Amino acid sequence: MHMEVLDVTPELAAEWLTRNTNNRPLSKATVQQLAARIQRGEWQLTHQGIAFDEDGVLIDGQHRLAAVVRAGLTVPMTVAHGVPRTAFTVMDTGRKRTGRDALALAGEANATHLAAALRGLHLYLHAPNSAWSGGSSVTSNDQLLTLLAEHPDIRDAMQHGIAFNRACRITVTAATIGWYVTTRARPELDQSSWREGLITGARLEPGDPRLTLRNTMLNLATGASHRRRDDSREHLLYYLKAWNAWAEGRSVKLLRRSPNETMPRISRSSPVAPSAG
Repeated sequence: MHMEVLDVTPELAAEWLTRNTNNRPLSKATVQQLAARIQRGEWQLTHQGIAFDEDGVLIDGQHRLAAVVRAGLTVPMTVAHGVPRTAFTVMDTGRKRTGRDALALAGEANATHLAAALRGLHLYLHAPNSAWSGGSSVTSNDQLLTLLAEHPDIRDAMQHGIAFNRACRITVTAATIGWYVTTRARPELDQSSWREGLITGARLEPGDPRLTLRNTMLNLATGASHRRRDDSREHLLYYLKAWNAWAEGRSVKLLRRSPNETMPRISRSSPVAPSAG
C-alpha cells in the first residue's frame, strides 16, 4: 500500500467514480453538504482522503469525489492505493467530530448548548422558515466557529437562555436566540422586566405576554408530545410573538402556531413602555 497527495480536479474525480463498483449507497445530502463546504473554501487537506483496493476499485471517498464534481472545483486529497479490500469493514466507523467537539477544543464553555444556539442562530438569520432538522439544517464546524466570531455576545445570551430554561422549560436554544436577536435589534429597550417576569411570573396579570409565554412553555413541558417539548423552532416562534407584544405594550392570552406560519420578525414599531411589573 502507498499514499500520495494529489490535486483532484472535477474531471479526475468523475473518472475515479467510474471505479466505484462495490460501495455503500451514495447519500445526496452528504454530497451537497461537502460540496457546499468546498465552495465556501472550508476544504482542508488531511490524512482522510480516498482509497483504492488491490484491484484499483474505489473503496473509500465516493462522497468526497462526488462533492468535487458537484462543486466544480479542484481540491488536494490524500490518495491511498493498494488498500486491502478486507479493510472496508472498518472504514468510517469512528465517531464524527461534532460542532460541540470543535467548540470545546476551541476552549468554549457549555459547548453543547453553544453549538445548538449557533446552529439555530444560523437558521434564524439565513433560513428562518425552513425545517430545523434534517440535511437542510446541517451547519459545518467551520460555519459555527465563524458565526461565533461574528456574534461573540451569543455567549452572554446563552446564560439568559439557561436561566429561562430552568424557570419555564423553554429550550436553551430558543431562549438564547430570542434574547440575543431582540436585544441586538432593540438595544434601547431595558429587558430587565421581561427577564424577571418570564423567570418568576410574579405579580403578572392574565394577558401579560410574559405570563402567557411562561405558561405556554410549562404546559408544553408537561404535555404528551416530546417533540413539542424540544422543538426549538416552535419555542422561538412563541418567544418572539410574546416579546413583540410585550415591547408594544399589547396583551396576549394565547400563543399558538398555525400551519406554515413564518417566523416572526422583531417589532420595530414605537413601543408603549412595557410595565415594570
